[in-house]
Amino acid sequence: MSVIHLETGRDLYGGALQVLYLVQGLQERGVNSVVLAPKGSEVARAARARWLRVEEYPFRGEADVVSLARMAWRFSRPDVELVHLHRGEGADRLGVMAATMARAPVIVTRRVADPDVAWIVAPKYGLFRRVVAISAAVRDVLVEQGVPAEKISLVHDAVDASDWQDPCEPAKRDGEFMLEPGAPAGAMVAQFRSRKGHWVLIDALAILKRRGLMANVVLFGEGPLEQNVAALAEVAGVEDQIRFAGFRGDLHRWLGSFDFCVLPALREGLGVAALQAGAAGVPVVGAHAGGIPEVIENGRTGVLCPPGDAGALATAIAGIVEDRVGARAMGERARARVESLFSVGAMVTGHLDVYREVVRTRGNGSG
Repeated sequence: MSVIHLETGRDLYGGALQVLYLVQGLQERGVNSVVLAPKGSEVARAARARWLRVEEYPFRGEADVVSLARMAWRFSRPDVELVHLHRGEGADRLGVMAATMARAPVIVTRRVADPDVAWIVAPKYGLFRRVVAISAAVRDVLVEQGVPAEKISLVHDAVDASDWQDPCEPAKRDGEFMLEPGAPAGAMVAQFRSRKGHWVLIDALAILKRRGLMANVVLFGEGPLEQNVAALAEVAGVEDQIRFAGFRGDLHRWLGSFDFCVLPALREGLGVAALQAGAAGVPVVGAHAGGIPEVIENGRTGVLCPPGDAGALATAIAGIVEDRVGARAMGERARARVESLFSVGAMVTGHLDVYREVVRTRGNGSG
């Protein structure tokens, strides 16, 4: 079997990392896979570092008709049995048009729990043989919008737990991020976008400060609202408790050294950061939103709070940092849960089942 994977994102965020996990696992099982990625992107470089087959192309956004023509030509080659569209601007729209022009079977991974514009659902999803939802929450949104349930396959995202289980010592972490030695320290791993809920965390830290608990949090990630978050922290009087670490390719070295991970998203497809924290043995304080409850078992592997409720988030963080023994036990249960339910092997098997069914039915156009 041969599959071409279209990824139009340039940066190696959670979704792109899932593509690399998948393609590497497929190659290990004898599936010929190609990653089609933007020229000069971090995705292309990371794929090559893993010895994956990569083809780079210029990409200027979803209105790029030249890219559309290039994709259609590439998808029409005889070595392509299936086209798998992943995240990124224009990947689904341009990709499905190109695959349709090339008459190649095409599937798409849906990563977000936000609804599509209503009028586009039927014409868009009618062109896909299958839609892979990364969580039950994403699947439910698709069904509510009218995508036939039999067209949707649930395949959870995954994490290679072995990458996250050799963290540095807390003392080294404190030095790296200029944290007060011995003070409670958490991490938030998320792009600076409104749906990630950074403002909820800022409000929660302000509440904790008024209660006499000075927790510090390192924010990993980049995005258009970073300066807004910094300004909000200053207004709330917690700027000294926040560190901006940017995107870190060595996150696996640091995450397991933190006391907790916080994920206050208002909407989330699944929550790769929660998987990474679990693999690192760190309890997660997260919002009961989207697919996050599929990762976090409330009270056992972490704590779930109502979305947008800063008071509940503050209370949950306090409970974690004031009970270190209980927090460590939560982290160990989180690691076991991730290794059992969210392994790369399970994700690869789930996709292979989808691929085989689509390729098997290619001749009669069913799906």
